[in-house]
Amino acid sequence: MNTSKISLTKHILNVIGPYKIWLLILASAGLISALFNTFIPYVLKLIIDHANVARINKELIKNIKPYLFIYIALWIGLCTSMRLIDWAKMNFLPNVRENVITRMFNYLSLHSHQYFQNNFAGSLINKVNDMQRGVIGVLSIGYELYVQLLIIMIAIITMLYAHTIFAVILLSWIVSFLFITILFLKPIQKLSHALSESITTLVGKKVDSISNIINVRLFGRHKDENNYILQSIRDSVTKERSMQAKIIKMRLFWDLSILIFASLNIYILLLMYSKSLVTIGDFVFVMTLSISILWNLWFIAGQFVIFSEQIGNCKQALSVLAKPHDIVDKKDAKSLIVTSGKIEFSEVTFHFNEGNYLFKNKNITISPGQKVGIVGLSGSGKSTFVNLILRLFDIEAGAIKIDEQNIKDVTQQSLREQIAFIPQEVTLFHRTLMENIRFGNINANDEEVIAVSKKTHCHEFISQLKDGYQSVAGERGIKLSGGQRQRIAIARAMLKNAPILILDEATSALDSLTEQYIQEALGKVMHDKTTIVIAHRLSTLLKMDRILVFDKGKIIEDDSHEALLRFGGHYARLWQMQAGGFLPKFASDCNYHLQTLPKPI
Repeated sequence: MNTSKISLTKHILNVIGPYKIWLLILASAGLISALFNTFIPYVLKLIIDHANVARINKELIKNIKPYLFIYIALWIGLCTSMRLIDWAKMNFLPNVRENVITRMFNYLSLHSHQYFQNNFAGSLINKVNDMQRGVIGVLSIGYELYVQLLIIMIAIITMLYAHTIFAVILLSWIVSFLFITILFLKPIQKLSHALSESITTLVGKKVDSISNIINVRLFGRHKDENNYILQSIRDSVTKERSMQAKIIKMRLFWDLSILIFASLNIYILLLMYSKSLVTIGDFVFVMTLSISILWNLWFIAGQFVIFSEQIGNCKQALSVLAKPHDIVDKKDAKSLIVTSGKIEFSEVTFHFNEGNYLFKNKNITISPGQKVGIVGLSGSGKSTFVNLILRLFDIEAGAIKIDEQNIKDVTQQSLREQIAFIPQEVTLFHRTLMENIRFGNINANDEEVIAVSKKTHCHEFISQLKDGYQSVAGERGIKLSGGQRQRIAIARAMLKNAPILILDEATSALDSLTEQYIQEALGKVMHDKTTIVIAHRLSTLLKMDRILVFDKGKIIEDDSHEALLRFGGHYARLWQMQAGGFLPKFASDCNYHLQTLPKPI
């Protein structure tokens, strides 16, 4: 979906496109109901006129009998057309809602990793909800406006036929009424857009605050957080008051204009009736039609306000679609085929928007089936290295290849299907543990899920839960401990059984005994797989074929654990100073220790 220049009109046309037949039925039924709505008062006029001239009951029934049948037929036709409209809406609107949500969510989910880092998750979901509510609102209200405008147009034509002077008065008033209403609506729509943006920001902040409620409690920041949210609430309230003030002014104009029109109509009708220029039937017809049009216009004007609000909601939500994807597949992208698992960085250059070059002309080759450990302090480029392999970010120059296939030439989905990734911060779905583990391979049966759970020592704690594998993990897995979440992630990766395995501090939250079990399980998982392991706990790298030592985006050492210790360089000093099994996190912590250690020979 190309959205670089998408407009709201184009978006709505796209989502209703598959359901044109229902739109055609709605348009036809709306026209029919508008005709019936207008003809009923005219037939009522004819009945009254004929009743007025009848002298005896027998003549009365004889004169009005045909018109009574027509009147009844028109009412039946009106009711039938209204039920047809209900039936068509029942089939049209839910399908459109589904299409809007599906398109929005699909497009949103394809945005880059960086896009989600820069936006509130709550705000993004609120935009999806705003769009589906807005589009349904625009279509529903738009259809009501279409029917009401048809009624008014047909009424004017009918009145032109019956009494030209009243048709001219009515038409002049309608044009003036709508023109001034539209002038009011322009600032209302702008205020509605601003209000919708403010509410979206507020929702994002509330979701962010609730998601971090444990931090709010631990730091005693309840009042501060409430004040932080209150600022956004007050901003929304201020914008809503401004919009409502404009709406009140517009409605005062409506009241005055309707009073003038109704009074003028009654005065002219009485004047003409006194001169025998109109009949009682004409009086009833003109007043009935005028009152009907007055209420229709009142309804239209009121719906225009809501319509403007829905347009504002849709336009602010459209920003999700208006933002092009940062990372896209080529039109002719093929599926990645991994035969051996060789990974190659060829003259790779990359930097984040706000920083210096992290990698510049980097060259490195990881052989098929090789087990590679990555070591370095925070900010040295370890995680970025694996993120580039996963194509969570695009490089600026050079090429990253897997089995001689440039990852830019293959689909992102096929690339990630061939890589099992265990992150440092494991998040789980708010679903059952069975579903969370099966996410690695949705075709796996329960027995296969339980088998990998036993290998990764998940089965022990899962079996002790009240609902076992049907226990819900909670939002982001909050009901489980950090170690339990990591074991679930390892089980999920094991079930995926991809030819390339990447572990980012995958055992950092495990106790020593569990880590020993997991290392044994990982040894089985790594068999015949190209494996990259990022670790602060250097003991986890003892079985690696090769260790890459990162520093400021550069690989300063590259060899086996034993060889690097013999070399006595940076890795050897890190090994000697490691306390409690982990590296210090920051360079400032590390420098103090390094200064106290013997220099490499």
